[in-house]
Amino acid sequence: MAFQQLVVRHYGVLCRRGCEGLGLVGLVVYVRKRMGVGVGKLSLLSTTDLAVLAESNGKCKKHVCWRSNATPFRHRKPTSWSVLCVFMLVVLGFISLLTGHMASDLEWYSQRLVRRTLYSSVEGNYRAPIDVWKSQYSKYYYGCSERGRGYAREFPPRNSRWSNGYLLIGTSGGLNQQRTGITDAVVVARILNATLVVPELDHNSFWKDDSDFVHIFDVDWFISHLAKDVTIVKRVPDKFMRSMEKPPYTMRVPRKSEPDYYLDQVLPILLRRQEILQVVQLTKFDYRLANNLDGELQKLRCRVNFHALRFTKPIQELGQRIVMRMQKMARRFIAVHLRRELGEIRKRWTTLPDLSPDGERKRGKCPLTPYEVGLMLRALGFSNDTYLYVASGEIYGGDETMQPLKDLFPNIYTKEMLADEELKPFLPFSSRLAAIDYIVCDESDVFVTNNNGNMAKILAGRR
Repeated sequence: MAFQQLVVRHYGVLCRRGCEGLGLVGLVVYVRKRMGVGVGKLSLLSTTDLAVLAESNGKCKKHVCWRSNATPFRHRKPTSWSVLCVFMLVVLGFISLLTGHMASDLEWYSQRLVRRTLYSSVEGNYRAPIDVWKSQYSKYYYGCSERGRGYAREFPPRNSRWSNGYLLIGTSGGLNQQRTGITDAVVVARILNATLVVPELDHNSFWKDDSDFVHIFDVDWFISHLAKDVTIVKRVPDKFMRSMEKPPYTMRVPRKSEPDYYLDQVLPILLRRQEILQVVQLTKFDYRLANNLDGELQKLRCRVNFHALRFTKPIQELGQRIVMRMQKMARRFIAVHLRRELGEIRKRWTTLPDLSPDGERKRGKCPLTPYEVGLMLRALGFSNDTYLYVASGEIYGGDETMQPLKDLFPNIYTKEMLADEELKPFLPFSSRLAAIDYIVCDESDVFVTNNNGNMAKILAGRR
């Protein structure tokens, strides 16, 4: 109110002295100097105040501003409403322009404030840096592998007393690709109400690992943990195999097939002869089941992948020892999974298009190099004294390509560096080595990958 009164009081004084086109803006500047009040206070002038200014001063013929007359107020001529409206429109336009600048300034300061909140402020203007080792959203993630109340009702066995036959599965690819095949095999067995035989691992792929299921996973735990979902046996009974007139029926289903495909194409084969259980073998079983399934079947996938597939005791023990050695050197450490060189693998598939590596990298289709991973970690806020565990096989040219990452993070370790002698029994088996890396990555404080492969996806779900 003091500002409004001062404007009204000084208005007539200024006009009597001859404002020389001072106008409302000049008046505000004059009052601001007298009171130390900002121009923004102009918005405090109400419509009533403006009317008082207009009515208490006659219009100056020579100047733009309003001038006070000697004639008492009661004898003044009424001010034209059109002039008053024009005056008010000018004032409102000025206020709009002013508030526009103020809004722009507020937006700029709010953006700075948001950026500053990332660095906290318990004392002073700036706070300590954010904790790059934790996620503020982690508390919102939860497991979803428990069976729902309607599981048995929605997906009942198609024959509550008898199995529809035996299902043999041949997996394909590296360890984590085979893991997805095993997971889907359990779900398919549930859909078909078939007895699942423990899947066979791939011995003929690029990795050339002759490990069997029992060498990598705890087979007894696998069978018992899923007993309420699917009947699993280690092998087809010998007496049944001897009674078979023909070898098992073998087929390869299309990739990402819907459950209805298995019911329409595979189940009739299992039920071909009701008096004798049939055996169907599905070969190269990788990504042969659709991604989007009913919620209860998705939960079954989680039970298999994150609970039923438990590594054997030797693999578990060595993996945990490596974790403890990393934790002994540093309270926290990052596990980095770098995908190995894929050039030799691509040569095995002549159907793949001949693509330019440089062109693919420009399109973002290639894994990050070790140096690019290092730059990313530094940009996220990890200092050069951070300890890194690198999980991988042969990496993009070996030591020469790894050196830029080592320059950024000197404290780099691998399973070979931390368990030299203990690792020797596992060296001929790439899948067992991958299992050890999986354990260390799962136990690390932060997991970073340079690709969107199977291990990255499984570990994301696991963590």
